[in-house]
Amino acid sequence: MARTRALRQWRRGLGEEPLELTREPPKPFLEDGTDRPRPIESGWPRVIAALPCYNEERFVAETVRQAQKQVDQVIVVDDGSQDGTSSAARAAGAMIVRHRVNRGYGEAIRSCFQAARANGTSIMVTIDGDNQHIPEEIKRLVAPILRGEADLVVGSRLLQPSQQTNMPRYRKLGIKIITWLFNVGSQVKVRDAQSGFRAYSREILDTITLTDRGMGVSVEVLIKARKMGFIIREVPISCRYHDQGSTLNPVSHGLRVALAVVKFRALSMCSRRGTPIKGKGRAGQEGQGATLGQCLGR
Repeated sequence: MARTRALRQWRRGLGEEPLELTREPPKPFLEDGTDRPRPIESGWPRVIAALPCYNEERFVAETVRQAQKQVDQVIVVDDGSQDGTSSAARAAGAMIVRHRVNRGYGEAIRSCFQAARANGTSIMVTIDGDNQHIPEEIKRLVAPILRGEADLVVGSRLLQPSQQTNMPRYRKLGIKIITWLFNVGSQVKVRDAQSGFRAYSREILDTITLTDRGMGVSVEVLIKARKMGFIIREVPISCRYHDQGSTLNPVSHGLRVALAVVKFRALSMCSRRGTPIKGKGRAGQEGQGATLGQCLGR
């Protein structure tokens, strides 16, 4: 059974008193126009919700307010929004990390990881800022990590289809294709490799280096976590879809993510053949230091 740092440091909601963090908080994370990390009364945040956002002024404040009821602190990563996303999120009580220009979803997730590490958090939950995810379900994602049963928990939209309400058919098909590419040939499988509603243990935050700048980051972190022997679990979640959701073209988006799956799986296979790589996990080395060209050139 996995024994994560989060379990050793804190068992929130399981009837035990919270323990003080043993690690010293690292140097505060600062980005372009961001807030400084704010310690809470009992110390550095133990569970945070991180919202990667781009032009989500309409929904972000309500998502922040609802998430604050479930976690110790909410961080909004504003990826160069051209509307009032940062102002709305700050007014609702979130800490802001702002990119001056739009860098892409992958860069926003990287900033989420960096901010969580700087805040000394034990568990980070990523949740979309467009009101698709339900913050009340955060506890469901965090629970397996607190019990020591997982290092990374994915909120699956396909685990219990009855919980879905209005997922478009083309989106469901795309999720199934990308998830099949992630699963094929592996003993560790998931039902929803594209869900952005996830919980990460401190070990994941400290160990995995993300490189994809786009939506492929969602499968990159899963492939690297699987390669390194981290325990991945899924829990069922609900999801709301609305007309003001993602503006990405579903075809080009799906193709880019599918190519990212192929790329990162190739890198993972390459590392097993002995290409020099960087970083080590609990089950071996992670193929995040080699390039795809180096792999194919062997």
